[in-house]
Formats: sequence, C-alpha cells, structure tokens
Amino acid sequence: MQYRPLGPSGIEASVVGVGTWATGGWMWGGTDEKAATEAISAAIDAGITLIDTAPIYGFGRAEEIVGEVIAGRRDKVILATKCAFVWNKDEGTFIYYAHKNGVTQEPTDTQVNYSLRPESIRWEVEQSLKRLNTDYIDLLQAHYPDDKTPVSDTMATLLDLKKEGKIRAIGISNANVDHLKQYCEAGQLDADQEKYSMLDRQLDTEQLPYSDEHNVSMLAYSPLALGVLTGKITQEREFPEGDLRKKHRRFKPDNLKKINAMLDEFKPIADRNDFTIAQLVIAWTIMQRGVTHALVGARNPKHAVENAGAGRHFLGEDDVTAMNQILERHTADIE
Repeated sequence: MQYRPLGPSGIEASVVGVGTWATGGWMWGGTDEKAATEAISAAIDAGITLIDTAPIYGFGRAEEIVGEVIAGRRDKVILATKCAFVWNKDEGTFIYYAHKNGVTQEPTDTQVNYSLRPESIRWEVEQSLKRLNTDYIDLLQAHYPDDKTPVSDTMATLLDLKKEGKIRAIGISNANVDHLKQYCEAGQLDADQEKYSMLDRQLDTEQLPYSDEHNVSMLAYSPLALGVLTGKITQEREFPEGDLRKKHRRFKPDNLKKINAMLDEFKPIADRNDFTIAQLVIAWTIMQRGVTHALVGARNPKHAVENAGAGRHFLGEDDVTAMNQILERHTADIE
C-alpha cells in the first residue's frame, strides 16, 4: 500500500481509503451490517488506514459500525468524519426531509438541516466521539458549506478543537474553490473531499490546481462513480427501492452500454499492471494532479481487498496517457 500526507497535518494515510456512505444503508437500499463490518476489517488487514464516515450516513449508524470495527485497533486507522448535517434538532437551515428510501420535501418524522455554527460543531463532535468509541478524530471535515455562518467562526472552532486534542486535522467537503480559498485564509486547511471520477471532472480547471498549489490534500469520493466504473454492472442489473442508483442517469441501459464499451478498452492496460478494471480506475484517479487519496465504498470483504489492491503501485505516465486518450473518445457521449 502507498501512503501520502494529509496536507501539512503531519498525518500520513493510505492512498486508498474506505468510504462508508453505503455502510449506513440509507439511500443505498439498506445494508448487510455483518458484511459491512467484515469489509472494513478486511480493508484494514489489507493495508488501508484511511476510513471516512459521517453522522448523516445512516443517521449515525455508519459511525457506530466503524466504531465497533476499530475497537482494539484504533492506532491502525486514520479516522475521518464530518460535521454540518443535523437531524431532528432545531439548528441551522432546512435542507430536506428524509424517509427510508431517500429524501423528500414532504414532511416526515426526520427533518435534516445543515449548520456550521460553533455550538453545533461542538455538539456534533461529542456525538461522533461517542458513536465512534474514541476520544479523538484524525480528520474532521465540514460536510457542507453553511453560507449563513462566517468561515472565520467555523474555522476558529475547528482550530480550537485541534488545540484541545479532539481533532488532529481540518477538512472541508462539497465545497467550491471560493470556499477553499476562504478556509485557507482563515487557518491551516489540510484536506478537501469532493466527488471526482473519470465521469466527474469539474474540479480539473480550478479546484484541483488550487489544492495542489496550496498543499491541501484532495480526497476523491465516488471514484468508481457509484460503482458504474467497476465494469461489473450490466444492463440487466436491477436496484432495490431506496438505492439512489435505481433512477440515476448513469445506470440507464444506453449509458451502461457506452461506459462498459469504454472500460473494455482499458483491459490491456489493466492486464499489464495486474489490476482489475476497478483497481485500474482507482489507480488512475490518484494519478490526477491534486488528487491525493481515493475513498471507495465496500459492502463485503472481497470488494474491500480488491480496492486495497489499487494502492499497490502507481501507474506509469504512459498508461495514464493511454487511458486519457480512451476517455476523450468516449466520455462526450456518456450522460
């Protein structure tokens, strides 16, 4: 496994990390908690140190599962979680209601707001520490921008938590380059977590170059584009109710056909590197300028070990160039 720093924090983490959005089950059609627990454990055994989670993933359940897995091996992991989304609490700005199959604007028993007010951040951190069964968080990330709270107030709170030893590094997520600049001006920002894949490259123009130039690590989430870039999803695949992929444009039969045709062209490159298609795609991701780590979901041990294998070695420039040429031929036709 290869390892890289998390910005200037002094922390090093595996270039491939575990993302636990699906672990919480919500928006993924539920979860097999035994398999999810075994997957995270297998990832650690395979050399992955970076585990990323968030309170909103399953409304606390993903954090609880992570806490159960790392009990007795806390020193083996770099634990990342987030703050901003709160539910059933009179705090912040309303964003949506939630039900078992996703989100809605119609009232339900679960109302989700977002807030980065100092008092809310501190409350969230205490809740996360309990669920994760730990007394410190390695990387705390502002999960979603809160334009009603000055960045200076949010950053001051995060810096205070760092001084107190409750967190070791500071990150943001789902932000734009202006947010990134504001945080960097307010204090030491170590990481930015954003959606990034071969099919999602909006960050290439400004945000990734800025991160690279200012030593802010970029944690790419969904590098396999919700699994569509594994090459394992066929046009016949059916997703259960509550799985966000059921109605996602990427999983329409015509798109799947185009995507899988592109992935077929990657096979000789994958074979040369002794990679599966999924491993090759992850390896390509961490070779992009500014991208330092890739967060990949795993719902069973087999997938976790496969994902970890993508961090065995870095791709050569010739292979990256060949893949980019293939991408140029195909991605314009993919929704």
